[in-house]
Amino acid sequence: MPQSMPVLTQLTPELDSFIAEWRDKPGNLIMVLHKVQQVYKYIPRDVALTVSKKLDVPLAKIYGVMTFYHYFKLEKPGEHQIAVCMGTACYLKGGEDLLKEIEKDIGVGVNATSADGRFSVQAVRCVGCCGLAPVMTIDGEVYGSLTAARIPEILAKYKK
Repeated sequence: MPQSMPVLTQLTPELDSFIAEWRDKPGNLIMVLHKVQQVYKYIPRDVALTVSKKLDVPLAKIYGVMTFYHYFKLEKPGEHQIAVCMGTACYLKGGEDLLKEIEKDIGVGVNATSADGRFSVQAVRCVGCCGLAPVMTIDGEVYGSLTAARIPEILAKYKK
C-alpha cells in the first residue's frame, strides 16, 4: 500500500511571503526559523515540514539546526516565560534558590512548562545585569537583586 503524503500546513501570508523572499538567499534556513518562531513562539513539527518542502531542505537538516541552537524551541512555551540567570554572579548570589522557589510556587522546574500552560521556566547563562544579581526575567521584564522570598509576590502578578 503506498504511503500517503503528509498534508502541508497552511502558513500565514506574512510567513509565506518571508519564505519566498529568503528562499534563494544564503543563510535562509536560520532566518526562516527565526521568523517561524516569532510567529508561533516555537517551531511546530507540521510547520517545520512545510518549511522543509518550501525551501527544499531535508527535515533532518531543519531539526539539526533547531536542536543545535538553544534559541529554537521545539515545544510550545507557556504563556509567561521565566528565565533565571545562572551566570557566575547570579549563581553565587542565589540563582539556584530562585529556581527552587519558582518550582515550589508553580510546580515545574527548569526546561518545563506548567500543566496549565501558563509558565515556562529556563535557566539561562547570562542576562547581562550582573550588578543586579541574582536576576530573573518574565516575558522580558527584568527583576533584579532578588531573594527567594520575593518570588511568590512577583509570580502572583502573572497568575491573574
